[in-house]
Amino acid sequence: MDKSISGILAAEYFILMPVRMLRSERLTGWHVAAALVLAAVGVFATFDAWADILRYAYVDEEYSHIFIVPVVAVWMLWVRRMRFRHCKISGTIFGPLLVAIGWFGTSYGLHHYHQALWHGGALLVVIGCLLSVLGKNVLFRFFPAFAVLVFLIPVPGLIRQAIALPLQTWTASIAQACLEVLNVTTEVSENRIIINGQPVTIAETCNGMRMVFPLILVGFAFSFGLPLRQSVRMTVLLFSPIAGIVCNVVRTVPTIWIYGNQPRDIADTFHTYSGWFMLPIAFLLLLGIIRLLRWAMLPVTRYPLASQYA
Repeated sequence: MDKSISGILAAEYFILMPVRMLRSERLTGWHVAAALVLAAVGVFATFDAWADILRYAYVDEEYSHIFIVPVVAVWMLWVRRMRFRHCKISGTIFGPLLVAIGWFGTSYGLHHYHQALWHGGALLVVIGCLLSVLGKNVLFRFFPAFAVLVFLIPVPGLIRQAIALPLQTWTASIAQACLEVLNVTTEVSENRIIINGQPVTIAETCNGMRMVFPLILVGFAFSFGLPLRQSVRMTVLLFSPIAGIVCNVVRTVPTIWIYGNQPRDIADTFHTYSGWFMLPIAFLLLLGIIRLLRWAMLPVTRYPLASQYA
């Protein structure tokens, strides 16, 4: 571990020296290239943690939202790309401080079996490597792009269960009520829903965890990708979990019916892919909120002409 942190410091020295010789107060392509190279060094130094994060994303569907995080982060950078010309190279000492804090966190988490600290420390190391070249102004001007990277950290099991259990209970109750309105007879027995004589496990069909975080990411990208007022952004973010429950119910009702009336392989396929189709529906729900606020003549954007560029 000591050799790795020494390697990061050595890489920072050899990469930053040519960059500083540019004698430019503004960001250039060379600064960005040097930052990416140094970030790659940070990933290499904490490779085990990043490999574990990737394993979670591949193996467990409840962590598949990790694949969306880089896309949202790049989108946050793209919509704010004009801010690069106003960024000055200053406060680069903030980067090595983050590297040191992240290295301590990832080392402590690895040796004391704190998974979130292990992964979070590795993330801080990489962010610190970026800021060692780009400076603190980039962090402040592109804060949403950095903040969304928190979703790369797999949620610990206890927190995940605390969210999943009440969510699947609410979803099961609402889904059963919807099926009864559609004149489909169902019965809830312990942790199962019985439809057409076929028992369907609630935890299997009504678990909305695989949708909660993707829908929150959609809400995050929507609210910070448009020039909205802060109050409107907070409204959209607060509505995102509600939109997640609505979309989960919309997905769960036909899923339960298919499990009770179709072969198992067809039901499993529908259950696997239907969640991803809910993402554009969630986007339309959030767009509907903006339309509703505009219809009510409430101020939505920061600037009078912002809607022309949104």
